[in-house]
Amino acid sequence: MYRINQQTNSILKLEEVEFSQLGFKERNHLQEWIAKNPEVLGEELLIIQKEFDGFNDTRERLDLLALDADGNLVIIENKLDDSGKDVTWQGLKYASYCSTLTTHQVITIYQQYLHSNLLEESAEENIRNFLEIDGEELLLNNNEQRLIFVSHRFRKEVTSTVLWLIEKGVNIKCFKAVPYRMAEQVFLQFEQIIPLPETEEFTIRMQEKVRTESSKRTTNSKREDFYDKLWYRVRNKLIPQGINVFGSSDKRHYIRYTSRIGKMRFVMVSTLTFCRVEVYIRPDEDASLLMRLKDFAHQIEEELGYKLVWQPLDGKKSSRVKFEIKFSDLNPTGFQNTQRYVLGDLEDSIIDWFALVAPKFFNVVSPFLKKL
Repeated sequence: MYRINQQTNSILKLEEVEFSQLGFKERNHLQEWIAKNPEVLGEELLIIQKEFDGFNDTRERLDLLALDADGNLVIIENKLDDSGKDVTWQGLKYASYCSTLTTHQVITIYQQYLHSNLLEESAEENIRNFLEIDGEELLLNNNEQRLIFVSHRFRKEVTSTVLWLIEKGVNIKCFKAVPYRMAEQVFLQFEQIIPLPETEEFTIRMQEKVRTESSKRTTNSKREDFYDKLWYRVRNKLIPQGINVFGSSDKRHYIRYTSRIGKMRFVMVSTLTFCRVEVYIRPDEDASLLMRLKDFAHQIEEELGYKLVWQPLDGKKSSRVKFEIKFSDLNPTGFQNTQRYVLGDLEDSIIDWFALVAPKFFNVVSPFLKKL
């Protein structure tokens, strides 16, 4: 940091010093400065407690507890000239302790803070004014707990851990608090170093992207596991009936069964609301095949015992003849109790349906296809 001398049009470097050289203490000085001026941390914060120790089964205490503009709890940990190597672990412990605090408990903590400072004010009213909420239900500590670390210097093991935690979606900021001296004057500079202010918005967007993609990967994994298990059980039901040639789409919502007839395929399909069997006809096989097969519709449907749906699928790469049933018709009770990719009792009904319908569908339709 430099001081500008306008008279001589020059700058004079200020002397960077240690807090300890100046006789400043963490609790009596740095903590008090931030408590009285939380805006030095780059945002609007409402300090609701100092030296908070209201945790069960531990005598540990955090330095400052605050609310941000979204009603999230912010744990502020202050160190003087050295961050130490355990500040991240310390902060994460405090965040986990605070995660269980209810709205009522947060208001009570703040009210105690006001009383300890001899302020006859309403904690809830102050919080509502700070959050600009009037008349709505007050919900605090509802989304996440944030961490802010303040120190003159940060050890590499701390910055490395913080950056890794940020990648994993933990909301952490690190501020350097640097004291300077010039003659009898003392200055203090706060600087956000992690994440850098100019990259913070980008970092937040990347975190959101990572969380979204992680959620998609989890969903995809559940879906693949579900279909892998489903088709495994269906195959075991069909093999004893002489159907033992299957496609390789075990982890998808469909699977080919039996040998192909030309480029036509017999397919089983299961979504989260219905299951079906079908003949899947590619147009490069014979564009008129579906309509010629439909000439035998009455005879085919009479042998099957049910009506088929004939879909030319104009403009698409295939046509199909299908028979499908909704889960709600297959097993109304089971359908009401399903969860995404966890079908419970309904799964047995689906497997039994395929075991009954798929072989008969093939045995009735395939002779007509071979004839055509």
